[in-house]
Amino acid sequence: MDFRLTDDQRALRAGVRELLVRRFGRERLRAAVDPPRNGSAGDEGHGVPGVLDRALWRELGEAGFFALRLPEARGGVGLGLPEAVLAFEEAGRALLPGPLVATHLAAGNVPGAATGECVVAAVDGTLVEWLDAADVVRGDVTGAVAMRSVDPLTPLHRVPRPSPPDPVAALLTAAEQLGSAARTCDLAVQHARTREQFGQPIGAFQAVKHLCSEMLVRVEVARAAVYAAAVTADPLDIAAARLLADEAAQLGARDCLQVHGGMGFTWESDVHLHLKRAWSRARRGEGAAQAEEALAEDLSASAPGPAVRPGT
Repeated sequence: MDFRLTDDQRALRAGVRELLVRRFGRERLRAAVDPPRNGSAGDEGHGVPGVLDRALWRELGEAGFFALRLPEARGGVGLGLPEAVLAFEEAGRALLPGPLVATHLAAGNVPGAATGECVVAAVDGTLVEWLDAADVVRGDVTGAVAMRSVDPLTPLHRVPRPSPPDPVAALLTAAEQLGSAARTCDLAVQHARTREQFGQPIGAFQAVKHLCSEMLVRVEVARAAVYAAAVTADPLDIAAARLLADEAAQLGARDCLQVHGGMGFTWESDVHLHLKRAWSRARRGEGAAQAEEALAEDLSASAPGPAVRPGT
């Protein structure tokens, strides 16, 4: 089985990255995190935490982001789960806010979701992201209570009745985590090359080299697992990919903070945003404990029984 990307898949990934750099680059990200003091944002909600950028959402719809897996006969792009994973990896890399997974999964069932005209939120486990910004909410949100989110760009509500897990939602979340992990690895390497101490780049020091190399290993291991799960769509493969991607995103952002030193802990740095988003995503759906239990149960079921000695 060949897991290498095709030319079309590389072009798709490059196109999504170009779109997000142009429409949600660092300046727009910081404007969303640090709104103007007067609170003015216009009709589209630019620069106000918890208010979705509807113009960007519609542009994502026009680009086919939400309709990637819809058949062409239904107005979609007609691609598969591997292509959706590549698109969501780029969204995670850019820290694109909004209920992306829920809207993508609703594209074939909720009118306007595929084109970005309708924003869809969904109960994922016991949490709902962007409940107040959504036009349509999937799942029972009776008794939903607003939570204080650690991520300034992910408003959360908790619901008393959890929804059943969705393996595709878990895989797309893993793809977002993978994109964020790759981005923090790039940020750490870039800083290690340019920041100097004692007359040389800090990347020359063994401790910093080890941090960066460990980040890269986690990213590539998670990438292999996520891409493979996108091909097999097996729930156990998805559970393993989710665990590895969550680890790569959270530990990668933590190590990136260490490479940046004191300046990495400041509000002006983007590293803390990746760490907080990674924490927030890790709480979606079943979570690590349930994925570990599923994998452990499968391993136990497939393990050979204890050997029986003759005469016993």
